[in-house]
Amino acid sequence: MLSRGAGSLSNAELIAILLRTGTKGESALEMGQRLLSLSKGSLSELSSIPLGRLRSINGFGGMKLLPLMAAFELGRRFVGERNRQAGECICSPKQVYDMLIPELKGLKREECWALFLNRANVVLEMRKLSIGGLCATVFDIKEIMSIALEKKASGIILSHNHPSGNPRPGIEDTKQTAALKQAALSFDISLMDHVIVCDDCFYSFADERVYSSAALTVPCGDEP
Repeated sequence: MLSRGAGSLSNAELIAILLRTGTKGESALEMGQRLLSLSKGSLSELSSIPLGRLRSINGFGGMKLLPLMAAFELGRRFVGERNRQAGECICSPKQVYDMLIPELKGLKREECWALFLNRANVVLEMRKLSIGGLCATVFDIKEIMSIALEKKASGIILSHNHPSGNPRPGIEDTKQTAALKQAALSFDISLMDHVIVCDDCFYSFADERVYSSAALTVPCGDEP
C-alpha cells in the first residue's frame, strides 16, 4: 500500500491490513476473504452484520474486529461530513438522499429522520426520530412539531429507509405523511417532502416518483 497506494488494493487486502495478523493455518488475507464471503463481497452488507455475530466466527474473537468496525464508522462519518455543508440550500430530493444515505445505507431496520429548514430552505437541524423493525417504523407527530417550533423552522422534510430495497410507500407511510402534513399546516409550517431511502434508489412524495441514486442534483430555482 505504501508503494502503490490504497486504491491499488482489493477489499480483502484492505481488510487484511486492518486485521494485521492471521491465525494458525490462515493468513490475514484469507481471513479478509472469508469475511467478505459472508456478505457475498458487499462491504455494505458486511458493515451491517452485528459485531456479536462476527466475533462468534472462528478466528475473529477478542479485539480482532474492532479496527474494521472503526473503519466502517469513520467511513460513514466521512461521507456524512462531506454531504452536510453548512448553509446548503435543499432544492431536490437527491440532496436529502445524499445527506441521509451515510446514516441509512445497509441497515436491516427502519429508521425515521427529519430535516428542519428555515425559509431559505437551509437545514437548521437533522435529527433521528425513531428506530423501528425490518418493515415498519413510527414517529411522534407531537415531537416533530415541538422540535420544529423550537428551531423556528418553516419547513420539514421527513425521511425513512426501506431495508427491502423497494422505495415505494406503503399504506401506513402514506397515512402518516398525510397526518404530519395536516399537523404542520396548523402551525403554518410546510411538510416539503417525505423521501424514502434505499441503498441505490429513493422515492419522493413531493414528486411521486422513484429515482436511482445516480439522479442529478437540481440547482436551486429549477424544477426537480
